[in-house]
Amino acid sequence: MLKKTFNIVLLIIAAIILVIYMTGYNYLFTALRLTYLRGKNSSSIDDGKYFPANLILKGNPKPWPLASDYNKKSLPAKLEKHLQETETVSFVAIQHGQIIQERYWDNYSRNTASNSFSMAKTITVLLLGKAIDDGRISSADAHFSDFYPEFSCKKHAQNLTLRDLASMQAGLDWKEDYKNPFLPNAKAYYGSALADVVFSTNFKENPGQHFEYQSGATQLLGFAIGKSLGEPLSSYASAKLWKPLGMEHNAKWTTDDLSVEKSFCCIESNARDWAKIGLLLINDGKFDGVPLISPSFVNQMTTPAEHSGGAYGMGLWINNDTRVKHYYLRGLYGQYVIVVPQYDLIIVRMGNRDNPAKDEKNRPREVEFYINEILKIADTNQSAS
Repeated sequence: MLKKTFNIVLLIIAAIILVIYMTGYNYLFTALRLTYLRGKNSSSIDDGKYFPANLILKGNPKPWPLASDYNKKSLPAKLEKHLQETETVSFVAIQHGQIIQERYWDNYSRNTASNSFSMAKTITVLLLGKAIDDGRISSADAHFSDFYPEFSCKKHAQNLTLRDLASMQAGLDWKEDYKNPFLPNAKAYYGSALADVVFSTNFKENPGQHFEYQSGATQLLGFAIGKSLGEPLSSYASAKLWKPLGMEHNAKWTTDDLSVEKSFCCIESNARDWAKIGLLLINDGKFDGVPLISPSFVNQMTTPAEHSGGAYGMGLWINNDTRVKHYYLRGLYGQYVIVVPQYDLIIVRMGNRDNPAKDEKNRPREVEFYINEILKIADTNQSAS
Protein backbone atom coordinates (compact mmCIF):
# COMPACT_ATOMS: atom_id res chain seq x y z
CA MET A 1 0.00 0.00 0.00
CA LEU A 2 2.82 2.39 0.94
CA LYS A 3 4.63 1.67 -2.31
CA LYS A 4 1.46 2.32 -4.31
CA THR A 5 0.95 5.67 -2.54
CA PHE A 6 4.58 6.62 -3.19
CA ASN A 7 4.20 5.84 -6.91
CA ILE A 8 1.02 7.93 -7.10
CA VAL A 9 2.81 10.88 -5.48
CA LEU A 10 5.67 10.53 -7.97
CA LEU A 11 3.22 10.48 -10.87
CA ILE A 12 1.48 13.62 -9.57
CA ILE A 13 4.83 15.43 -9.19
CA ALA A 14 5.88 14.34 -12.69
CA ALA A 15 2.55 15.54 -14.10
CA ILE A 16 2.94 18.94 -12.40
CA ILE A 17 6.45 19.31 -13.76
CA LEU A 18 5.26 18.37 -17.25
CA VAL A 19 2.42 20.92 -17.09
CA ILE A 20 4.86 23.63 -15.92
CA TYR A 21 7.14 22.95 -18.89
CA MET A 22 4.28 22.71 -21.38
CA THR A 23 2.78 26.04 -20.24
CA GLY A 24 6.11 27.89 -20.45
CA TYR A 25 6.59 28.37 -16.72
CA ASN A 26 9.76 26.30 -16.43
CA TYR A 27 11.64 29.45 -15.37
CA LEU A 28 9.94 28.96 -11.99
CA PHE A 29 12.46 26.23 -11.22
CA THR A 30 15.26 28.76 -11.66
CA ALA A 31 13.38 31.24 -9.49
CA LEU A 32 12.93 28.62 -6.80
CA ARG A 33 16.60 27.65 -6.88
CA LEU A 34 17.82 31.25 -6.68
CA THR A 35 15.40 32.44 -4.01
CA TYR A 36 13.83 30.06 -1.50
CA LEU A 37 16.59 27.47 -1.74
CA ARG A 38 19.07 30.26 -0.88
CA GLY A 39 17.00 31.39 2.08
CA LYS A 40 15.60 34.39 0.16
CA ASN A 41 12.01 35.24 -0.71
CA SER A 42 12.74 37.28 -3.83
CA SER A 43 15.55 38.62 -6.01
CA SER A 44 18.49 40.22 -4.21
CA ILE A 45 21.37 42.61 -4.80
CA ASP A 46 23.86 39.74 -4.66
CA ASP A 47 22.21 37.24 -7.00
CA GLY A 48 23.97 38.40 -10.17
CA LYS A 49 26.63 35.73 -9.84
CA TYR A 50 24.00 33.06 -10.45
CA PHE A 51 23.09 34.34 -13.93
CA PRO A 52 25.04 34.42 -17.19
CA ALA A 53 26.45 37.85 -17.96
CA ASN A 54 28.43 39.85 -20.49
CA LEU A 55 31.35 41.97 -19.34
CA ILE A 56 31.35 45.75 -19.69
CA LEU A 57 35.07 46.33 -19.86
CA LYS A 58 36.78 49.31 -18.29
CA GLY A 59 39.70 51.17 -19.84
CA ASN A 60 42.22 53.31 -17.96
CA PRO A 61 40.75 54.03 -14.53
CA LYS A 62 40.28 57.63 -13.44
CA PRO A 63 39.66 57.45 -9.68
CA TRP A 64 37.50 60.02 -7.96
CA PRO A 65 39.41 62.77 -6.15
CA LEU A 66 38.66 63.12 -2.44
CA ALA A 67 37.53 66.42 -0.96
CA SER A 68 39.73 68.02 1.69
CA ASP A 69 37.08 67.23 4.31
CA TYR A 70 36.41 63.71 3.00
CA ASN A 71 34.51 61.72 5.67
CA LYS A 72 35.52 64.23 8.37
CA LYS A 73 31.93 65.17 9.11
CA SER A 74 29.53 62.70 10.70
CA LEU A 75 26.42 61.76 8.79
CA PRO A 76 23.29 63.33 10.30
CA ALA A 77 21.82 60.99 12.91
CA LYS A 78 18.49 60.62 11.09
CA LEU A 79 20.29 59.69 7.88
CA GLU A 80 22.58 57.19 9.63
CA LYS A 81 19.56 55.55 11.26
CA HIS A 82 17.65 55.34 7.98
CA LEU A 83 20.62 53.85 6.12
CA GLN A 84 21.03 51.15 8.73
CA GLU A 85 17.33 50.36 8.98
CA THR A 86 17.09 49.89 5.21
CA GLU A 87 20.16 47.62 5.14
CA THR A 88 22.20 49.99 3.01
CA VAL A 89 25.50 48.58 1.76
CA SER A 90 26.95 51.60 -0.09
CA PHE A 91 26.42 55.33 0.31
CA VAL A 92 28.51 57.91 -1.54
CA ALA A 93 28.04 61.66 -1.87
CA ILE A 94 30.01 63.70 -4.42
CA GLN A 95 30.02 67.45 -4.75
CA HIS A 96 31.95 69.63 -7.18
CA GLY A 97 33.51 66.48 -8.63
CA GLN A 98 35.00 65.25 -5.33
CA ILE A 99 33.86 62.60 -2.87
CA ILE A 100 32.73 64.24 0.36
CA GLN A 101 31.14 61.22 2.08
CA GLU A 102 31.62 57.49 1.56
CA ARG A 103 30.23 54.75 3.78
CA TYR A 104 29.95 50.98 3.43
CA TRP A 105 28.28 48.28 5.51
CA ASP A 106 27.88 44.50 5.59
CA ASN A 107 31.40 43.76 4.29
CA TYR A 108 30.91 45.95 1.22
CA SER A 109 33.67 48.25 0.04
CA ARG A 110 34.44 50.67 -2.78
CA ASN A 111 35.31 47.62 -4.92
CA THR A 112 32.16 45.58 -4.25
CA ALA A 113 29.64 45.22 -7.06
CA SER A 114 25.93 44.63 -6.58
CA ASN A 115 22.79 44.39 -8.68
CA SER A 116 21.57 47.70 -10.09
CA PHE A 117 18.13 46.37 -11.01
CA SER A 118 16.31 49.06 -13.03
CA MET A 119 19.12 51.62 -12.92
CA ALA A 120 20.24 49.67 -16.00
CA LYS A 121 17.29 51.24 -17.84
CA THR A 122 19.14 54.57 -17.78
CA ILE A 123 22.21 52.95 -19.34
CA THR A 124 20.01 51.54 -22.12
CA VAL A 125 18.60 55.01 -22.83
CA LEU A 126 22.09 56.53 -22.81
CA LEU A 127 23.10 53.92 -25.39
CA LEU A 128 20.14 55.04 -27.49
CA GLY A 129 21.48 58.58 -27.35
CA LYS A 130 24.95 57.43 -28.33
CA ALA A 131 23.60 55.32 -31.19
CA ILE A 132 21.82 58.44 -32.48
CA ASP A 133 25.03 60.48 -32.11
CA ASP A 134 26.90 57.80 -34.04
CA GLY A 135 24.34 57.72 -36.86
CA ARG A 136 23.27 54.16 -36.11
CA ILE A 137 19.71 55.31 -35.34
CA SER A 138 18.03 58.27 -37.04
CA SER A 139 16.33 59.69 -33.95
CA ALA A 140 14.36 58.76 -30.85
CA ASP A 141 11.26 59.08 -32.99
CA ALA A 142 12.26 56.16 -35.20
CA HIS A 143 9.66 53.40 -35.20
CA PHE A 144 10.35 50.08 -33.53
CA SER A 145 9.03 48.34 -36.64
CA ASP A 146 11.93 49.88 -38.61
CA PHE A 147 14.12 47.40 -36.74
CA TYR A 148 11.65 44.52 -36.41
CA PRO A 149 9.10 44.75 -39.25
CA GLU A 150 7.46 41.51 -38.14
CA PHE A 151 6.39 43.21 -34.90
CA SER A 152 4.13 45.64 -36.78
CA CYS A 153 1.46 42.99 -37.36
CA LYS A 154 0.23 43.56 -33.79
CA LYS A 155 -2.53 46.10 -33.28
CA HIS A 156 -1.04 49.57 -32.51
CA ALA A 157 2.52 48.26 -32.94
CA GLN A 158 3.15 50.20 -36.15
CA ASN A 159 2.85 53.45 -34.15
CA LEU A 160 5.42 52.51 -31.49
CA THR A 161 8.53 54.72 -31.43
CA LEU A 162 11.77 54.39 -29.52
CA ARG A 163 10.81 57.53 -27.62
CA ASP A 164 7.61 55.82 -26.47
CA LEU A 165 9.72 52.97 -25.13
CA ALA A 166 12.30 55.21 -23.44
CA SER A 167 9.65 57.43 -21.82
CA MET A 168 7.39 54.60 -20.62
CA GLN A 169 4.51 55.59 -22.87
CA ALA A 170 4.49 52.38 -24.91
CA GLY A 171 0.93 51.21 -24.23
CA LEU A 172 2.00 47.60 -23.72
CA ASP A 173 -0.23 45.00 -22.09
CA TRP A 174 2.39 44.46 -19.39
CA LYS A 175 1.68 44.53 -15.67
CA GLU A 176 4.74 45.69 -13.73
CA ASP A 177 4.66 43.33 -10.76
CA TYR A 178 7.80 42.11 -8.99
CA LYS A 179 6.08 39.70 -6.60
CA ASN A 180 3.81 37.60 -8.79
CA PRO A 181 5.95 34.75 -10.25
CA PHE A 182 3.49 34.18 -13.11
CA LEU A 183 3.73 37.67 -14.59
CA PRO A 184 6.26 38.87 -17.21
CA ASN A 185 8.74 40.55 -14.85
CA ALA A 186 9.58 37.22 -13.23
CA LYS A 187 9.77 35.45 -16.59
CA ALA A 188 12.12 38.13 -17.97
CA TYR A 189 14.27 38.03 -14.85
CA TYR A 190 14.54 34.25 -14.42
CA GLY A 191 13.70 32.97 -17.91
CA SER A 192 16.02 31.67 -20.60
CA ALA A 193 14.90 33.76 -23.61
CA LEU A 194 13.98 37.44 -23.34
CA ALA A 195 12.66 37.55 -26.89
CA ASP A 196 9.99 34.99 -26.01
CA VAL A 197 8.75 37.28 -23.24
CA VAL A 198 8.70 40.71 -24.85
CA PHE A 199 7.93 39.87 -28.49
CA SER A 200 4.82 37.99 -27.41
CA THR A 201 3.55 41.09 -25.59
CA ASN A 202 0.54 42.83 -27.11
CA PHE A 203 -0.78 46.37 -26.71
CA LYS A 204 -3.69 47.56 -24.64
CA GLU A 205 -3.74 51.02 -26.22
CA ASN A 206 -2.07 53.15 -28.83
CA PRO A 207 1.51 54.15 -27.87
CA GLY A 208 2.18 57.69 -26.71
CA GLN A 209 -1.16 58.11 -24.94
CA HIS A 210 -0.38 57.39 -21.29
CA PHE A 211 2.56 56.94 -18.94
CA GLU A 212 2.97 53.51 -17.38
CA TYR A 213 6.28 52.22 -16.07
CA GLN A 214 6.94 48.88 -17.81
CA SER A 215 10.17 46.89 -17.90
CA GLY A 216 9.05 45.29 -21.15
CA ALA A 217 9.32 48.69 -22.84
CA THR A 218 13.02 49.05 -22.02
CA GLN A 219 13.70 45.47 -23.05
CA LEU A 220 12.18 46.15 -26.46
CA LEU A 221 14.28 49.31 -26.66
CA GLY A 222 17.37 47.23 -25.96
CA PHE A 223 16.49 44.87 -28.80
CA ALA A 224 16.13 47.81 -31.22
CA ILE A 225 19.45 49.34 -30.17
CA GLY A 226 21.20 45.99 -30.42
CA LYS A 227 19.77 45.42 -33.89
CA SER A 228 21.04 48.83 -35.04
CA LEU A 229 24.52 48.20 -33.62
CA GLY A 230 25.07 44.64 -34.70
CA GLU A 231 26.96 44.06 -31.44
CA PRO A 232 26.07 43.35 -27.80
CA LEU A 233 24.92 46.27 -25.69
CA SER A 234 27.67 45.44 -23.21
CA SER A 235 30.49 45.98 -25.72
CA TYR A 236 28.93 49.27 -26.88
CA ALA A 237 28.55 50.37 -23.24
CA SER A 238 32.20 49.55 -22.71
CA ALA A 239 33.38 51.59 -25.70
CA LYS A 240 31.04 54.55 -25.24
CA LEU A 241 30.62 54.78 -21.46
CA TRP A 242 32.80 52.63 -19.22
CA LYS A 243 36.11 53.30 -20.97
CA PRO A 244 35.76 57.04 -21.65
CA LEU A 245 34.33 57.62 -18.15
CA GLY A 246 37.39 56.01 -16.59
CA MET A 247 35.42 53.46 -14.61
CA GLU A 248 37.55 51.75 -11.99
CA HIS A 249 36.16 48.25 -12.50
CA ASN A 250 34.66 46.03 -15.15
CA ALA A 251 30.92 45.60 -14.80
CA LYS A 252 28.69 42.66 -15.67
CA TRP A 253 25.40 42.93 -17.52
CA THR A 254 23.16 39.95 -16.82
CA THR A 255 21.87 38.12 -19.90
CA ASP A 256 19.45 35.40 -20.84
CA ASP A 257 20.74 32.02 -21.97
CA LEU A 258 21.27 33.42 -25.50
CA SER A 259 23.67 36.16 -24.26
CA VAL A 260 21.08 38.91 -24.79
CA GLU A 261 21.42 41.60 -22.14
CA LYS A 262 18.54 42.32 -19.80
CA SER A 263 18.32 45.92 -20.93
CA PHE A 264 15.57 46.56 -18.37
CA CYS A 265 17.73 45.43 -15.51
CA CYS A 266 20.74 44.11 -13.75
CA ILE A 267 24.16 45.63 -14.22
CA GLU A 268 26.59 44.59 -11.49
CA SER A 269 28.79 47.51 -10.58
CA ASN A 270 29.87 49.56 -7.56
CA ALA A 271 28.80 52.89 -6.09
CA ARG A 272 31.83 54.88 -7.26
CA ASP A 273 31.43 53.81 -10.88
CA TRP A 274 27.67 54.42 -10.83
CA ALA A 275 28.41 57.95 -9.64
CA LYS A 276 30.24 58.55 -12.94
CA ILE A 277 26.88 58.17 -14.72
CA GLY A 278 25.54 60.92 -12.50
CA LEU A 279 28.56 63.05 -13.35
CA LEU A 280 27.96 62.53 -17.08
CA LEU A 281 24.37 63.68 -16.71
CA ILE A 282 25.06 66.67 -14.48
CA ASN A 283 27.66 67.86 -17.02
CA ASP A 284 25.19 67.63 -19.92
CA GLY A 285 26.85 64.60 -21.50
CA LYS A 286 30.47 65.63 -21.01
CA PHE A 287 33.27 64.05 -19.01
CA ASP A 288 36.50 65.94 -18.39
CA GLY A 289 35.24 68.44 -20.95
CA VAL A 290 34.91 65.79 -23.67
CA PRO A 291 31.39 65.31 -25.15
CA LEU A 292 30.21 61.70 -24.82
CA ILE A 293 26.44 62.17 -25.25
CA SER A 294 24.87 65.15 -27.01
CA PRO A 295 23.53 67.80 -24.60
CA SER A 296 20.23 67.86 -26.47
CA PHE A 297 19.70 64.17 -25.76
CA VAL A 298 20.55 64.58 -22.07
CA ASN A 299 18.03 67.42 -22.02
CA GLN A 300 15.41 65.08 -23.45
CA MET A 301 16.22 62.52 -20.76
CA THR A 302 15.80 65.08 -17.97
CA THR A 303 12.66 66.72 -19.37
CA PRO A 304 9.39 65.16 -18.13
CA ALA A 305 7.59 63.11 -20.75
CA GLU A 306 4.28 64.51 -21.97
CA HIS A 307 2.00 62.14 -20.04
CA SER A 308 4.19 61.39 -17.00
CA GLY A 309 2.77 64.17 -14.83
CA GLY A 310 6.28 65.52 -14.40
CA ALA A 311 7.58 62.29 -12.84
CA TYR A 312 9.61 60.67 -15.62
CA GLY A 313 11.71 61.71 -18.60
CA MET A 314 13.58 59.15 -20.71
CA GLY A 315 15.16 56.56 -18.44
CA LEU A 316 15.16 58.94 -15.46
CA TRP A 317 12.77 59.72 -12.63
CA ILE A 318 12.28 63.46 -12.16
CA ASN A 319 11.09 65.60 -9.27
CA ASN A 320 10.76 69.30 -9.98
CA ASP A 321 7.90 69.63 -7.47
CA THR A 322 10.20 70.05 -4.48
CA ARG A 323 12.28 72.91 -3.12
CA VAL A 324 15.44 71.26 -4.48
CA LYS A 325 14.84 69.99 -8.01
CA HIS A 326 16.49 66.68 -8.88
CA TYR A 327 16.37 63.61 -11.07
CA TYR A 328 17.63 60.10 -10.51
CA LEU A 329 18.29 56.56 -11.63
CA ARG A 330 16.16 54.15 -9.64
CA GLY A 331 16.29 50.41 -9.07
CA LEU A 332 14.37 47.88 -7.00
CA TYR A 333 15.02 47.96 -3.24
CA GLY A 334 16.24 51.55 -3.41
CA GLN A 335 19.21 51.55 -5.74
CA TYR A 336 19.70 55.23 -6.59
CA VAL A 337 21.97 57.64 -8.40
CA ILE A 338 20.54 61.03 -7.44
CA VAL A 339 21.55 64.15 -9.37
CA VAL A 340 21.04 67.62 -7.89
CA PRO A 341 22.25 70.22 -10.42
CA GLN A 342 21.45 73.17 -8.14
CA TYR A 343 24.19 72.13 -5.72
CA ASP A 344 26.44 70.19 -8.14
CA LEU A 345 25.68 67.14 -6.00
CA ILE A 346 25.50 63.41 -6.75
CA ILE A 347 24.33 60.81 -4.23
CA VAL A 348 24.58 57.04 -4.72
CA ARG A 349 22.77 54.65 -2.43
CA MET A 350 22.68 50.87 -2.82
CA GLY A 351 21.12 48.38 -0.44
CA ASN A 352 18.76 45.55 0.40
CA ARG A 353 15.58 47.43 1.25
CA ASP A 354 13.95 50.78 0.64
CA ASN A 355 11.42 52.80 2.57
CA PRO A 356 8.03 52.05 0.99
CA ALA A 357 6.66 55.60 1.32
CA LYS A 358 5.78 57.08 -2.09
CA ASP A 359 4.33 60.37 -3.21
CA GLU A 360 1.21 60.73 -5.34
CA LYS A 361 3.30 60.15 -8.49
CA ASN A 362 4.82 56.89 -7.18
CA ARG A 363 8.17 58.53 -6.47
CA PRO A 364 10.03 57.34 -3.35
CA ARG A 365 9.99 59.98 -0.64
CA GLU A 366 13.34 58.85 0.68
CA VAL A 367 15.14 60.40 -2.31
CA GLU A 368 14.26 63.90 -1.16
CA PHE A 369 15.21 62.84 2.38
CA TYR A 370 18.69 61.81 1.22
CA ILE A 371 19.18 65.16 -0.48
CA ASN A 372 18.02 67.24 2.47
CA GLU A 373 20.15 65.28 4.94
CA ILE A 374 23.34 65.50 2.86
CA LEU A 375 22.82 69.23 2.32
CA LYS A 376 23.16 69.61 6.10
CA ILE A 377 26.86 68.76 5.75
CA ALA A 378 27.55 69.80 2.15
CA ASP A 379 28.32 73.10 0.46
CA THR A 380 24.98 74.87 0.07
CA ASN A 381 26.22 77.56 -2.26
CA GLN A 382 24.27 77.10 -5.44
CA SER A 383 26.17 75.85 -8.48
CA ALA A 384 26.94 78.35 -11.20
CA SER A 385 25.55 75.87 -13.69
